[in-house]
Amino acid sequence: MFTPEEKKQIENHGISMETIDKQIQNFKTGFPWMKVLEPAIVEKGITQISKDNLEKLGDFYEEKVGQLKVMKFTPASGAASRMFKELFDFVKNGKEVHDIATLKNEYPITADVIENLESMALYNDLSHAFASENKKITQLKANGDFAAIINKILAPDGLNYGQLPKGLIQFHKYPNENRTAVEEHLTEGSLYAKNTDGKVYLHLTVSPEHKEKFEEKLNASLSDYEKKYGVSYDISYSVQDPATDIIAVDMNNEPFREASGLVFRPGGHGALINNLGKLDADIIFIKNIDNVTTDRLKRETVEYKKALAGFLLELKEQINAFLVQFDDQEPEENLLEESMHFLKNNIGIIPPSDIIRSSIEEKKKWCRSMLNRPIRVCGMVKNEGEPGGGPFWAKNPDGSISLQIVESSQIDLKNENLQVLVERSTHFNPVDIVCSIKDYKGNKFKLENYRDDQTGFIAIKSKDGKDLKAQELPGLWNGAMSGWNTVFIEVPIATFNPVKTIADLLRPGHIANVNN
Repeated sequence: MFTPEEKKQIENHGISMETIDKQIQNFKTGFPWMKVLEPAIVEKGITQISKDNLEKLGDFYEEKVGQLKVMKFTPASGAASRMFKELFDFVKNGKEVHDIATLKNEYPITADVIENLESMALYNDLSHAFASENKKITQLKANGDFAAIINKILAPDGLNYGQLPKGLIQFHKYPNENRTAVEEHLTEGSLYAKNTDGKVYLHLTVSPEHKEKFEEKLNASLSDYEKKYGVSYDISYSVQDPATDIIAVDMNNEPFREASGLVFRPGGHGALINNLGKLDADIIFIKNIDNVTTDRLKRETVEYKKALAGFLLELKEQINAFLVQFDDQEPEENLLEESMHFLKNNIGIIPPSDIIRSSIEEKKKWCRSMLNRPIRVCGMVKNEGEPGGGPFWAKNPDGSISLQIVESSQIDLKNENLQVLVERSTHFNPVDIVCSIKDYKGNKFKLENYRDDQTGFIAIKSKDGKDLKAQELPGLWNGAMSGWNTVFIEVPIATFNPVKTIADLLRPGHIANVNN
Protein backbone atom coordinates (compact mmCIF):
# COMPACT_ATOMS: atom_id res chain seq x y z
CA MET A 1 0.00 0.00 0.00
CA PHE A 2 2.87 2.36 0.80
CA THR A 3 6.01 3.14 -1.18
CA PRO A 4 9.40 3.25 0.58
CA GLU A 5 9.28 7.05 0.41
CA GLU A 6 5.85 7.08 2.06
CA LYS A 7 6.99 4.71 4.79
CA LYS A 8 9.86 7.09 5.48
CA GLN A 9 7.38 9.99 5.66
CA ILE A 10 5.30 8.03 8.20
CA GLU A 11 8.42 7.23 10.21
CA ASN A 12 9.51 10.88 10.22
CA HIS A 13 6.07 11.77 11.57
CA GLY A 14 6.74 9.50 14.54
CA ILE A 15 3.82 7.20 13.72
CA SER A 16 4.07 3.41 13.65
CA MET A 17 2.76 1.36 10.74
CA GLU A 18 0.51 -0.46 13.21
CA THR A 19 -1.10 2.86 14.14
CA ILE A 20 -1.53 3.81 10.47
CA ASP A 21 -3.23 0.47 9.78
CA LYS A 22 -5.54 1.03 12.72
CA GLN A 23 -6.41 4.55 11.52
CA ILE A 24 -7.30 3.28 8.05
CA GLN A 25 -9.38 0.49 9.54
CA ASN A 26 -11.30 3.08 11.56
CA PHE A 27 -12.11 4.91 8.32
CA LYS A 28 -13.46 1.68 6.86
CA THR A 29 -15.54 0.58 9.82
CA GLY A 30 -16.41 3.94 11.37
CA PHE A 31 -16.94 4.47 15.08
CA PRO A 32 -19.85 3.02 17.06
CA TRP A 33 -22.47 5.27 18.63
CA MET A 34 -22.22 5.88 22.34
CA LYS A 35 -24.61 3.69 24.31
CA VAL A 36 -26.28 6.45 26.27
CA LEU A 37 -28.89 5.26 28.75
CA GLU A 38 -30.25 8.50 30.20
CA PRO A 39 -29.14 12.07 30.84
CA ALA A 40 -27.39 12.89 34.09
CA ILE A 41 -29.59 15.32 36.01
CA VAL A 42 -29.62 16.90 39.47
CA GLU A 43 -30.12 14.20 42.13
CA LYS A 44 -29.13 11.54 39.61
CA GLY A 45 -25.63 12.19 38.39
CA ILE A 46 -25.22 15.92 39.02
CA THR A 47 -24.47 17.24 42.50
CA GLN A 48 -25.65 20.62 43.71
CA ILE A 49 -23.50 22.45 46.27
CA SER A 50 -25.22 24.49 48.96
CA LYS A 51 -23.86 27.92 49.84
CA ASP A 52 -22.52 26.62 53.18
CA ASN A 53 -20.84 23.66 51.52
CA LEU A 54 -19.45 25.94 48.80
CA GLU A 55 -17.54 27.85 51.46
CA LYS A 56 -16.47 24.68 53.31
CA LEU A 57 -15.12 23.07 50.14
CA GLY A 58 -13.27 26.26 49.25
CA ASP A 59 -11.78 26.44 52.74
CA PHE A 60 -10.75 22.77 52.52
CA TYR A 61 -8.92 23.48 49.25
CA GLU A 62 -7.19 26.51 50.79
CA GLU A 63 -6.18 24.37 53.78
CA LYS A 64 -4.67 21.63 51.60
CA VAL A 65 -3.09 23.73 48.87
CA GLY A 66 0.11 24.19 50.89
CA GLN A 67 0.85 20.48 50.48
CA LEU A 68 0.23 20.46 46.74
CA LYS A 69 1.46 21.76 43.43
CA VAL A 70 -1.37 23.51 41.59
CA MET A 71 -1.43 24.35 37.88
CA LYS A 72 -3.73 25.84 35.22
CA PHE A 73 -3.92 24.03 31.88
CA THR A 74 -5.34 26.13 29.06
CA PRO A 75 -5.78 24.81 25.51
CA ALA A 76 -4.94 27.88 23.40
CA SER A 77 -3.84 26.51 20.05
CA GLY A 78 -6.82 27.45 17.91
CA ALA A 79 -6.80 30.44 15.58
CA ALA A 80 -9.63 32.94 16.05
CA SER A 81 -10.73 32.73 12.42
CA ARG A 82 -14.07 31.07 13.26
CA MET A 83 -14.74 33.91 15.69
CA PHE A 84 -14.77 36.28 12.69
CA LYS A 85 -16.58 34.08 10.18
CA GLU A 86 -19.31 36.61 9.39
CA LEU A 87 -16.82 39.47 9.24
CA PHE A 88 -14.80 37.60 6.63
CA ASP A 89 -17.98 36.97 4.67
CA PHE A 90 -18.85 40.68 4.84
CA VAL A 91 -15.41 41.75 3.54
CA LYS A 92 -15.75 39.29 0.68
CA ASN A 93 -19.38 39.86 -0.29
CA GLY A 94 -20.76 42.93 1.46
CA LYS A 95 -18.43 45.77 0.51
CA GLU A 96 -21.23 47.67 -1.18
CA VAL A 97 -23.32 47.86 2.00
CA HIS A 98 -22.99 51.41 3.33
CA ASP A 99 -26.06 51.96 5.50
CA ILE A 100 -26.46 50.50 8.98
CA ALA A 101 -30.05 49.31 8.44
CA THR A 102 -29.04 47.06 5.54
CA LEU A 103 -25.98 45.92 7.47
CA LYS A 104 -28.16 44.89 10.43
CA ASN A 105 -30.41 42.91 8.13
CA GLU A 106 -27.72 41.13 6.11
CA TYR A 107 -24.75 40.99 8.51
CA PRO A 108 -26.10 41.36 12.07
CA ILE A 109 -22.85 40.45 13.86
CA THR A 110 -20.90 42.90 11.73
CA ALA A 111 -23.48 45.60 12.50
CA ASP A 112 -23.11 44.92 16.25
CA VAL A 113 -19.37 45.43 15.95
CA ILE A 114 -19.68 48.65 13.94
CA GLU A 115 -22.26 50.15 16.31
CA ASN A 116 -20.36 49.22 19.48
CA LEU A 117 -16.74 49.73 18.45
CA GLU A 118 -16.07 52.45 21.02
CA SER A 119 -16.98 50.12 23.89
CA MET A 120 -14.77 47.25 22.68
CA ALA A 121 -11.25 46.50 23.88
CA LEU A 122 -9.91 46.47 20.32
CA TYR A 123 -10.93 50.11 19.75
CA ASN A 124 -7.68 51.75 20.88
CA ASP A 125 -5.51 49.50 18.72
CA LEU A 126 -7.85 50.01 15.78
CA SER A 127 -7.73 53.78 16.22
CA HIS A 128 -3.92 53.71 16.19
CA ALA A 129 -3.93 51.56 13.06
CA PHE A 130 -6.06 54.13 11.26
CA ALA A 131 -4.16 57.09 12.72
CA SER A 132 -1.07 56.00 10.79
CA GLU A 133 -3.15 56.59 7.63
CA ASN A 134 -4.59 59.87 8.91
CA LYS A 135 -8.06 58.35 9.12
CA LYS A 136 -10.61 58.42 11.92
CA ILE A 137 -13.07 55.66 12.76
CA THR A 138 -15.87 58.15 13.44
CA GLN A 139 -15.56 59.56 9.95
CA LEU A 140 -15.39 56.13 8.34
CA LYS A 141 -18.57 55.13 10.17
CA ALA A 142 -20.31 58.35 9.17
CA ASN A 143 -19.37 57.70 5.53
CA GLY A 144 -20.65 54.14 5.71
CA ASP A 145 -17.19 52.77 4.92
CA PHE A 146 -17.81 49.68 7.03
CA ALA A 147 -15.65 47.44 4.86
CA ALA A 148 -12.54 49.53 5.58
CA ILE A 149 -13.14 49.21 9.32
CA ILE A 150 -13.78 45.46 9.29
CA ASN A 151 -10.90 44.80 6.93
CA LYS A 152 -8.56 46.71 9.25
CA ILE A 153 -9.62 44.44 12.13
CA LEU A 154 -8.92 41.28 10.14
CA ALA A 155 -6.07 42.05 7.75
CA PRO A 156 -2.31 41.74 8.36
CA ASP A 157 -1.81 45.48 7.73
CA GLY A 158 -4.24 46.17 10.59
CA LEU A 159 -4.92 44.21 13.77
CA ASN A 160 -4.50 40.88 11.94
CA TYR A 161 -7.23 39.33 14.08
CA GLY A 162 -8.10 36.95 11.27
CA GLN A 163 -4.80 35.13 11.82
CA LEU A 164 -4.14 35.57 15.52
CA PRO A 165 -4.91 32.89 18.11
CA LYS A 166 -7.97 33.61 20.23
CA GLY A 167 -5.80 34.02 23.33
CA LEU A 168 -4.17 37.15 21.90
CA ILE A 169 -7.37 38.94 20.92
CA GLN A 170 -8.24 42.00 23.02
CA PHE A 171 -11.23 40.78 25.02
CA HIS A 172 -12.00 43.24 27.80
CA LYS A 173 -11.91 47.00 28.12
CA TYR A 174 -11.13 48.38 31.57
CA PRO A 175 -10.92 52.05 32.59
CA ASN A 176 -7.11 52.02 32.59
CA GLU A 177 -6.18 48.98 30.50
CA ASN A 178 -7.33 46.41 28.00
CA ARG A 179 -6.83 42.67 28.45
CA THR A 180 -6.43 39.80 26.06
CA ALA A 181 -7.95 36.42 26.88
CA VAL A 182 -4.61 35.02 28.02
CA GLU A 183 -4.13 37.98 30.37
CA GLU A 184 -7.49 37.19 31.97
CA HIS A 185 -6.14 33.69 32.61
CA LEU A 186 -3.17 35.29 34.37
CA THR A 187 -5.62 37.16 36.56
CA GLU A 188 -7.69 34.06 37.29
CA GLY A 189 -4.59 32.06 38.11
CA SER A 190 -3.61 34.53 40.81
CA LEU A 191 -7.06 34.19 42.40
CA TYR A 192 -7.48 30.41 42.67
CA ALA A 193 -4.32 28.64 41.43
CA LYS A 194 -1.65 30.34 43.52
CA ASN A 195 0.76 28.03 45.32
CA THR A 196 1.94 28.78 48.84
CA ASP A 197 5.22 30.16 47.53
CA GLY A 198 3.23 32.73 45.57
CA LYS A 199 3.88 31.06 42.24
CA VAL A 200 1.21 30.56 39.59
CA TYR A 201 1.91 27.80 37.07
CA LEU A 202 0.13 28.33 33.74
CA HIS A 203 0.55 25.82 30.92
CA LEU A 204 -0.62 26.80 27.44
CA THR A 205 -0.98 24.45 24.51
CA VAL A 206 -0.29 26.52 21.41
CA SER A 207 0.25 26.09 17.69
CA PRO A 208 3.94 26.27 16.67
CA GLU A 209 3.30 29.35 14.53
CA HIS A 210 1.71 31.18 17.48
CA LYS A 211 4.16 30.33 20.26
CA GLU A 212 6.46 33.28 19.65
CA LYS A 213 3.53 35.71 19.70
CA PHE A 214 2.35 34.34 23.05
CA GLU A 215 5.85 34.67 24.46
CA GLU A 216 6.15 38.25 23.24
CA LYS A 217 2.82 39.24 24.75
CA LEU A 218 3.37 37.56 28.11
CA ASN A 219 6.98 38.66 28.44
CA ALA A 220 5.80 42.24 27.96
CA SER A 221 2.99 42.05 30.52
CA LEU A 222 4.04 39.51 33.18
CA SER A 223 5.84 41.94 35.47
CA ASP A 224 2.79 44.22 35.62
CA TYR A 225 0.53 41.34 36.62
CA GLU A 226 3.05 40.02 39.12
CA LYS A 227 3.18 43.42 40.83
CA LYS A 228 -0.59 43.84 40.68
CA TYR A 229 -1.42 40.49 42.26
CA GLY A 230 1.66 39.83 44.37
CA VAL A 231 2.56 36.59 42.60
CA SER A 232 5.19 35.20 40.27
CA TYR A 233 4.24 33.36 37.10
CA ASP A 234 5.78 30.22 35.67
CA ILE A 235 4.55 29.99 32.07
CA SER A 236 5.15 26.84 30.07
CA TYR A 237 4.09 25.85 26.57
CA SER A 238 3.59 22.72 24.56
CA VAL A 239 2.45 21.99 21.01
CA GLN A 240 0.46 19.10 19.65
CA ASP A 241 2.76 16.15 19.00
CA PRO A 242 3.01 15.35 15.24
CA ALA A 243 2.89 11.68 16.24
CA THR A 244 -0.80 12.23 17.11
CA ASP A 245 -1.61 13.35 13.55
CA ILE A 246 -3.87 11.07 11.52
CA ILE A 247 -3.48 10.02 7.92
CA ALA A 248 -6.16 11.31 5.53
CA VAL A 249 -7.92 9.00 3.07
CA ASP A 250 -9.97 9.50 -0.07
CA MET A 251 -13.63 8.59 -0.36
CA ASN A 252 -12.64 4.96 -1.07
CA ASN A 253 -10.63 4.82 2.16
CA GLU A 254 -7.33 4.74 0.32
CA PRO A 255 -4.50 7.01 1.56
CA PHE A 256 -4.95 10.53 0.20
CA ARG A 257 -1.92 11.49 -1.85
CA GLU A 258 -0.64 14.68 -3.41
CA ALA A 259 2.59 15.56 -5.19
CA SER A 260 4.52 15.97 -1.94
CA GLY A 261 3.35 12.65 -0.55
CA LEU A 262 0.78 11.47 1.98
CA VAL A 263 -1.51 13.95 3.72
CA PHE A 264 -1.77 14.02 7.51
CA ARG A 265 -4.17 16.07 9.60
CA PRO A 266 -4.07 17.04 13.30
CA GLY A 267 -5.89 14.54 15.50
CA GLY A 268 -8.07 17.18 17.21
CA HIS A 269 -7.89 18.47 20.77
CA GLY A 270 -8.08 14.89 22.05
CA ALA A 271 -4.39 14.69 21.17
CA LEU A 272 -3.74 17.13 24.02
CA ILE A 273 -4.24 14.31 26.51
CA ASN A 274 -0.55 13.61 25.86
CA ASN A 275 0.33 17.21 26.76
CA LEU A 276 -1.75 17.00 29.93
CA GLY A 277 -0.11 13.74 30.93
CA LYS A 278 3.37 15.29 30.85
CA LEU A 279 2.55 17.93 33.46
CA ASP A 280 3.83 17.54 36.99
CA ALA A 281 1.13 18.83 39.33
CA ASP A 282 -1.20 17.48 42.01
CA ILE A 283 -4.21 19.60 41.07
CA ILE A 284 -4.79 20.84 37.51
CA PHE A 285 -7.48 23.35 36.56
CA ILE A 286 -8.59 22.96 32.94
CA LYS A 287 -10.38 25.81 31.20
CA ASN A 288 -10.70 26.90 27.57
CA ILE A 289 -8.85 30.03 26.49
CA ASP A 290 -12.03 31.93 25.55
CA ASN A 291 -14.03 31.15 28.71
CA VAL A 292 -13.13 34.18 30.83
CA THR A 293 -15.02 37.08 32.34
CA THR A 294 -14.14 40.50 33.70
CA ASP A 295 -13.08 41.36 37.24
CA ARG A 296 -16.59 42.62 37.90
CA LEU A 297 -17.96 39.06 37.67
CA LYS A 298 -15.02 36.89 38.71
CA ARG A 299 -16.14 36.23 42.29
CA GLU A 300 -18.45 33.31 41.46
CA THR A 301 -15.90 31.81 39.09
CA VAL A 302 -13.25 31.84 41.81
CA GLU A 303 -15.63 30.48 44.49
CA TYR A 304 -16.68 27.55 42.35
CA LYS A 305 -13.19 26.79 41.10
CA LYS A 306 -12.01 26.46 44.69
CA ALA A 307 -15.08 24.42 45.62
CA LEU A 308 -14.53 22.00 42.70
CA ALA A 309 -10.93 21.59 43.83
CA GLY A 310 -12.03 21.02 47.44
CA PHE A 311 -14.55 18.42 46.27
CA LEU A 312 -11.82 16.68 44.29
CA LEU A 313 -9.47 16.59 47.27
CA GLU A 314 -12.15 15.16 49.57
CA LEU A 315 -13.00 12.52 46.98
CA LYS A 316 -9.35 11.65 46.46
CA GLU A 317 -8.81 11.19 50.22
CA GLN A 318 -11.75 8.76 50.36
CA ILE A 319 -10.47 6.83 47.34
CA ASN A 320 -6.97 6.67 48.75
CA ALA A 321 -8.30 5.27 52.03
CA PHE A 322 -9.91 2.36 50.17
CA LEU A 323 -6.76 1.66 48.17
CA VAL A 324 -4.59 1.64 51.29
CA GLN A 325 -6.98 -0.88 52.87
CA PHE A 326 -6.72 -3.08 49.79
CA ASP A 327 -2.92 -2.96 50.12
CA ASP A 328 -2.89 -3.66 53.86
CA GLN A 329 -5.31 -6.56 54.17
CA GLU A 330 -6.95 -9.42 52.38
CA PRO A 331 -10.24 -8.24 50.94
CA GLU A 332 -13.27 -9.17 52.99
CA GLU A 333 -16.82 -9.18 51.73
CA ASN A 334 -17.78 -6.10 53.77
CA LEU A 335 -14.84 -4.06 52.40
CA LEU A 336 -15.73 -5.01 48.86
CA GLU A 337 -19.40 -4.16 49.41
CA GLU A 338 -18.41 -0.82 50.93
CA SER A 339 -16.09 0.05 48.05
CA MET A 340 -18.64 -0.99 45.41
CA HIS A 341 -21.28 1.08 47.19
CA PHE A 342 -18.86 4.02 47.19
CA LEU A 343 -18.13 3.61 43.48
CA LYS A 344 -21.84 3.58 42.66
CA ASN A 345 -23.01 6.39 44.93
CA ASN A 346 -20.00 8.72 44.97
CA ILE A 347 -18.52 8.25 41.49
CA GLY A 348 -21.43 6.82 39.52
CA ILE A 349 -19.85 3.53 38.46
CA ILE A 350 -22.11 0.48 38.25
CA PRO A 351 -20.27 -2.84 37.76
CA PRO A 352 -21.03 -5.22 34.90
CA SER A 353 -23.12 -8.28 35.79
CA ASP A 354 -20.18 -10.70 35.50
CA ILE A 355 -18.32 -8.79 38.24
CA ILE A 356 -21.31 -8.93 40.57
CA ARG A 357 -21.34 -12.74 40.18
CA SER A 358 -17.54 -13.14 40.40
CA SER A 359 -15.23 -14.30 43.18
CA ILE A 360 -13.95 -12.11 45.99
CA GLU A 361 -10.55 -11.92 44.30
CA GLU A 362 -12.07 -10.80 40.99
CA LYS A 363 -14.21 -8.22 42.77
CA LYS A 364 -11.13 -6.89 44.56
CA LYS A 365 -9.24 -6.62 41.29
CA TRP A 366 -12.15 -4.78 39.66
CA CYS A 367 -12.75 -2.42 42.59
CA ARG A 368 -9.08 -1.60 42.87
CA SER A 369 -8.77 -0.84 39.14
CA MET A 370 -11.90 1.35 39.22
CA LEU A 371 -10.69 3.32 42.24
CA ASN A 372 -7.10 3.76 41.10
CA ARG A 373 -7.72 6.00 38.10
CA PRO A 374 -7.30 9.67 37.18
CA ILE A 375 -10.02 11.85 38.70
CA ARG A 376 -11.91 14.80 37.27
CA VAL A 377 -14.57 16.98 38.83
CA CYS A 378 -16.51 18.72 36.06
CA GLY A 379 -18.66 21.82 36.29
CA MET A 380 -22.04 21.44 34.59
CA VAL A 381 -24.17 24.43 33.58
CA LYS A 382 -27.92 24.42 33.03
CA ASN A 383 -28.53 24.19 29.32
CA GLU A 384 -29.71 27.53 27.95
CA GLY A 385 -29.01 26.82 24.31
CA GLU A 386 -25.20 27.01 24.27
CA PRO A 387 -23.34 24.30 22.33
CA GLY A 388 -21.28 21.78 24.25
CA GLY A 389 -21.06 18.17 25.32
CA GLY A 390 -23.64 16.99 27.81
CA PRO A 391 -23.59 14.73 30.89
CA PHE A 392 -25.05 11.26 30.42
CA TRP A 393 -25.15 7.83 31.99
CA ALA A 394 -23.58 5.51 29.42
CA LYS A 395 -22.78 1.84 29.04
CA ASN A 396 -19.08 1.18 28.51
CA PRO A 397 -17.46 -1.53 26.34
CA ASP A 398 -16.76 -3.67 29.45
CA GLY A 399 -20.46 -3.67 30.39
CA SER A 400 -20.12 -1.19 33.28
CA ILE A 401 -22.23 1.97 33.50
CA SER A 402 -20.67 5.32 34.31
CA LEU A 403 -21.02 9.07 33.95
CA GLN A 404 -19.69 10.39 30.65
CA ILE A 405 -19.49 13.68 28.77
CA VAL A 406 -21.06 12.93 25.40
CA GLU A 407 -21.09 15.10 22.28
CA SER A 408 -24.23 15.13 20.12
CA SER A 409 -22.15 13.73 17.24
CA GLN A 410 -21.64 10.56 19.31
CA ILE A 411 -25.38 9.87 19.60
CA ASP A 412 -27.54 8.32 16.87
CA LEU A 413 -30.09 11.13 16.70
CA LYS A 414 -32.03 9.29 14.00
CA ASN A 415 -33.13 6.96 16.78
CA GLU A 416 -36.30 8.54 18.18
CA ASN A 417 -35.78 7.06 21.65
CA LEU A 418 -32.31 8.60 21.85
CA GLN A 419 -33.67 11.91 20.59
CA VAL A 420 -36.05 11.91 23.55
CA LEU A 421 -33.15 11.26 25.93
CA VAL A 422 -31.20 14.18 24.50
CA GLU A 423 -34.23 16.45 24.79
CA ARG A 424 -34.52 15.50 28.47
CA SER A 425 -30.94 16.58 29.11
CA THR A 426 -30.83 19.58 31.45
CA HIS A 427 -27.12 20.50 31.55
CA PHE A 428 -24.06 20.76 29.36
CA ASN A 429 -20.31 20.79 29.86
CA PRO A 430 -18.66 24.23 29.72
CA VAL A 431 -15.19 22.62 30.00
CA ASP A 432 -14.71 23.64 33.60
CA ILE A 433 -12.65 20.78 35.01
CA VAL A 434 -10.42 20.23 38.03
CA CYS A 435 -8.42 17.03 37.87
CA SER A 436 -5.80 14.81 39.48
CA ILE A 437 -3.50 12.74 37.28
CA LYS A 438 -1.49 11.06 40.08
CA ASP A 439 -2.33 7.84 41.91
CA TYR A 440 -2.52 7.33 45.68
CA LYS A 441 1.24 6.77 45.84
CA GLY A 442 2.03 9.97 43.96
CA ASN A 443 2.89 8.33 40.64
CA LYS A 444 1.54 9.78 37.40
CA PHE A 445 -1.03 7.76 35.51
CA LYS A 446 -0.45 6.92 31.86
CA LEU A 447 -3.44 8.85 30.61
CA GLU A 448 -3.54 7.13 27.23
CA ASN A 449 -4.56 3.95 29.09
CA TYR A 450 -7.85 5.57 30.12
CA ARG A 451 -8.96 6.64 26.64
CA ASP A 452 -11.81 4.95 24.78
CA ASP A 453 -10.41 4.57 21.27
CA GLN A 454 -13.88 3.80 19.93
CA THR A 455 -15.06 7.38 20.49
CA GLY A 456 -13.27 9.04 17.58
CA PHE A 457 -14.92 11.06 14.84
CA ILE A 458 -14.80 11.07 11.03
CA ALA A 459 -15.59 14.14 8.93
CA ILE A 460 -15.58 14.98 5.22
CA LYS A 461 -13.11 17.75 4.32
CA SER A 462 -11.57 18.99 1.10
CA LYS A 463 -8.06 19.78 -0.09
CA ASP A 464 -7.36 21.58 -3.35
CA GLY A 465 -10.93 20.90 -4.45
CA LYS A 466 -10.80 17.15 -3.72
CA ASP A 467 -12.88 15.49 -1.00
CA LEU A 468 -11.08 13.57 1.71
CA LYS A 469 -11.93 11.92 5.00
CA ALA A 470 -10.41 13.28 8.19
CA GLN A 471 -10.38 11.49 11.52
CA GLU A 472 -10.12 12.96 15.00
CA LEU A 473 -8.97 11.25 18.15
CA PRO A 474 -11.38 10.84 21.06
CA GLY A 475 -12.11 14.36 22.35
CA LEU A 476 -10.15 15.68 25.31
CA TRP A 477 -13.10 15.90 27.71
CA ASN A 478 -15.17 13.00 26.41
CA GLY A 479 -13.52 9.93 24.89
CA ALA A 480 -9.96 10.77 25.95
CA MET A 481 -11.11 10.86 29.59
CA SER A 482 -13.67 8.06 29.29
CA GLY A 483 -11.89 5.87 31.84
CA TRP A 484 -11.44 8.58 34.47
CA ASN A 485 -13.34 8.71 37.74
CA THR A 486 -15.83 11.44 36.96
CA VAL A 487 -18.06 13.62 39.11
CA PHE A 488 -20.46 16.28 37.81
CA ILE A 489 -21.12 19.42 39.88
CA GLU A 490 -23.68 22.07 38.95
CA VAL A 491 -22.07 25.49 38.48
CA PRO A 492 -23.85 28.79 37.78
CA ILE A 493 -24.19 30.15 34.26
CA ALA A 494 -22.22 33.22 35.38
CA THR A 495 -19.07 31.07 35.39
CA PHE A 496 -19.46 30.34 31.67
CA ASN A 497 -18.66 33.12 29.23
CA PRO A 498 -17.44 31.63 25.95
CA VAL A 499 -16.54 33.72 22.92
CA LYS A 500 -17.63 31.91 19.78
CA THR A 501 -18.16 35.04 17.68
CA ILE A 502 -16.81 38.55 18.13
CA ALA A 503 -20.33 39.71 19.07
CA ASP A 504 -20.09 37.59 22.25
CA LEU A 505 -17.65 40.21 23.56
CA LEU A 506 -20.64 42.55 23.80
CA ARG A 507 -22.43 40.26 26.26
CA PRO A 508 -22.67 41.33 29.94
CA GLY A 509 -20.04 38.76 30.99
CA HIS A 510 -17.46 40.63 28.91
CA ILE A 511 -18.33 44.17 29.91
CA ALA A 512 -15.90 45.34 32.59
CA ASN A 513 -17.56 48.67 33.28
CA VAL A 514 -21.37 48.61 33.49
CA ASN A 515 -21.37 52.30 32.57
CA ASN A 516 -19.76 51.62 29.18
